Amino acid sequence: MEKIVQAPVMINHKKPDLKTRFKKSIPIYMLLIPAMLLLLAFHYAPIFGIVIAFEDYSPFRGVFGSQWVWLKHFKLFLSDENFWRVMKNTVIINLYQLTFGFPFPIIFALFINELRSNRFKKVIQTISYLPHFLSWVVVASIVTTILSPSTGIINNVLTSVFQMDSIYFLAKPQYFRTILVVSSIWKNFGMSSVYYIASLASIDQELYQAAAIDGAGRLKQTWHITLPGLRNIIIVLLVINIGSLINIGFDQIYLLYNPLVYDVGDVISTYTYRMGIEKTQYSITAAIGITQSAVNFALVFSANKLSRLVAGWSLW
Repeated sequence: MEKIVQAPVMINHKKPDLKTRFKKSIPIYMLLIPAMLLLLAFHYAPIFGIVIAFEDYSPFRGVFGSQWVWLKHFKLFLSDENFWRVMKNTVIINLYQLTFGFPFPIIFALFINELRSNRFKKVIQTISYLPHFLSWVVVASIVTTILSPSTGIINNVLTSVFQMDSIYFLAKPQYFRTILVVSSIWKNFGMSSVYYIASLASIDQELYQAAAIDGAGRLKQTWHITLPGLRNIIIVLLVINIGSLINIGFDQIYLLYNPLVYDVGDVISTYTYRMGIEKTQYSITAAIGITQSAVNFALVFSANKLSRLVAGWSLW
């Protein structure tokens, strides 16, 4: 019987041309269009407005009709003692949040990782996520209610249990920064821990088994396996946080502060709001925004370079 030999099939490995790939990807590009339009409208188009930082801008004369004054407004705010006061407050509050707020999600993720009951772990994670989805309007209302000098639960405990006088915490400069840091940690630590929990899930479990066989306890396993496994994500988030060292959220402070705590609570964002919206000094606020962005870029670049030198890993 004659044996039939089948000819080998030639497989064409040639990549489809650009036109073909574009046609196949049209649905994906269509999904991207709304996001691209929003990015252009709210992030790139307003960049043109930075020119008013170099003008005596007037809404009636417009951008092209206003007088060009070069660096006049930069000199004005750099020589203003109020600006340096808010700059100091911004840096101090951010340093407090970086010192106490940054490690908190890491510690919480390590705690979650040690739980053995998956059901209990999910319950704890869900509860920790909830504050993130509350707006600062709601959170500020909760904080104000808790700290109320007349009906707040803390003052009720102080007066009824410890026989102390009521304290108006939000009007006391010595308490205000602590209130900001604690409320920020409470609102954000749950969602911030998601990055670390996801990284923990990618660590090879055989490393823990090998360490346990060698006699390493949970503490040594955490120090030599878990934390090195989180190194990359910790560096990324740390560089991002350092880059925003002079950029702090407006909502939280604006909703909680008052003139009695301006000396310790007034920051760049609230200062520019008062200068731009209330006093209509748009050129000065634009100049402050440019300076703030330049300093943030310098901080990100420096933190990234320092990370590369110290940890051997960086964003770029």
